Amino acid sequence: MTKVQVDILGLSINPNSQRAYALLLREVDGNRKLPIVIGEPEAQAIANELEGIRPQRPMTHDLLRNIIEALGASVREIVIHAIKDGTFYASIIFEYSDIEIDARPSDAIALAVRCNAPMFIDDAILEESALSPEEFQESEEETEDTDETVSGHEEFEEASTRKTVSRDQLELPLTERQRLEQELDQAIKVEDYEAAANIRDSLRKLEGL
Repeated sequence: MTKVQVDILGLSINPNSQRAYALLLREVDGNRKLPIVIGEPEAQAIANELEGIRPQRPMTHDLLRNIIEALGASVREIVIHAIKDGTFYASIIFEYSDIEIDARPSDAIALAVRCNAPMFIDDAILEESALSPEEFQESEEETEDTDETVSGHEEFEEASTRKTVSRDQLELPLTERQRLEQELDQAIKVEDYEAAANIRDSLRKLEGL
């Protein structure tokens, strides 16, 4: 297997579903870009880490990283190594060990960004499923089941907004703070002051007050 290093180019919401996002990976030393459809929780986990948002208590991927570090291990890399029936498969590979843990790509990537571990894709997968520079440009011009499935470019067109943004302009899922602020506004609008008070307490806890 020939591994190609990638990083995260963008994250956009699926206009047909509020619970699915399109994660776009790009070749570090090339022009190919690979779209993967992921669920909202995984998108939230990736977005929070990229934005440097720290929840008051560890979320699932934070907990996994903490456990790995507490056991004296470290993640060497993650690899998206296979695609079967349109579903991507990944592995988490550890330093100083032959252990490889099977994982969904979204979980592997959420862990990789927390562990500062490089991300790789099998070159054969990029050859099969990546967007070429021409196709990527066309997809930008066209713009204005949460399984990680992309089987060809047509399915990606249906699954994402076709709007890809830079890392500095990620179309991110709501942060915990933003979600609570929206819920607070809604509670006040419907004059549910008991709920508003509870939400305000949650916001204060989030801010460490």
